[in-house]
Amino acid sequence: MKWEDLRRSKNVQDRRGQSGGSGRNRGGSRSSMGGGLLNLLFLIPGKGKWVVLAVILFSVLGGGALGGFGDLLGGNNMNQPTNEIQVNNEAQQSETGVTDDEFNFVSSVLASTEDFWNESFSTENMTYDEPGMVIYEGGTATSGCGFGSSQAGPFYCPADANVYIDLSFWRDLSQQYGAPGDFAMAYVVAHEVGHHIQNEIGVMDEYNEVRQTLSETEANELNVRLELQADYFAGVWAKYAQEEGLLESGDINEALQAAFAVGDDTIQERATGRVVPDSFTHGSAEQRQAWFMRGFEYGDFEHGDTFNTYLENE
Repeated sequence: MKWEDLRRSKNVQDRRGQSGGSGRNRGGSRSSMGGGLLNLLFLIPGKGKWVVLAVILFSVLGGGALGGFGDLLGGNNMNQPTNEIQVNNEAQQSETGVTDDEFNFVSSVLASTEDFWNESFSTENMTYDEPGMVIYEGGTATSGCGFGSSQAGPFYCPADANVYIDLSFWRDLSQQYGAPGDFAMAYVVAHEVGHHIQNEIGVMDEYNEVRQTLSETEANELNVRLELQADYFAGVWAKYAQEEGLLESGDINEALQAAFAVGDDTIQERATGRVVPDSFTHGSAEQRQAWFMRGFEYGDFEHGDTFNTYLENE
């Protein structure tokens, strides 16, 4: 990815070498739902206006919990009152070897997503509240989502609207999970920002409310659909990056390999030697790749209804 000349985001906090911290204010429910059906109200940009689309989930399939690496690239869905933080974008050398180039790269990717989503929202006379990003080592406190650990991988906290990343994950992604390349990490950042988009347009609030009415297996399948939509939004941003001339040969393949690496079936096969589809919570490798590519193809909101749409190649 051609990122060196991009601006750096001002919404990045450097907690490397620190322990603990808190997040900025975020909270409040946007709408309500009942009856066990998913009535996700989210804004779909049309030609010259925003259209409110009620997405009804008529049926959900079984699923199950999957810990460890299976929680990577997920949305922490707690939504509680939070405290203020001071934003600091000054990179420092990490004692664990995280370089300033890595820090600056994710800051530049975040800035690119800010430019894209600000433009998209502004075009429709909407305001985009940019997420923060916290770079940490080992573990760090959040405001409303508990204690973040590098063992859980990158995550988004809706309560404080921050993306949390331990950059050692970048090396793990390349060396342990076979997904090298800078655009593999760009996909990770864009996916977490995708959860922020869900938070901005009301999907996350609806998800949290409806999830409480479902059985465990139904809730897990609902979570799969939430994750796939974040993959779709990552693909939407990737299309913008291509149009801006930021992509290099092989970048999309790097993103697809990362999506493959964090598929539930890939993780289960690596961990146990067998695959249990009913236990999926984030989506199979094929699903994650398919929805990323769908976002990359269409570059819009209209085709991102993962809750009712099941792709043929999933």
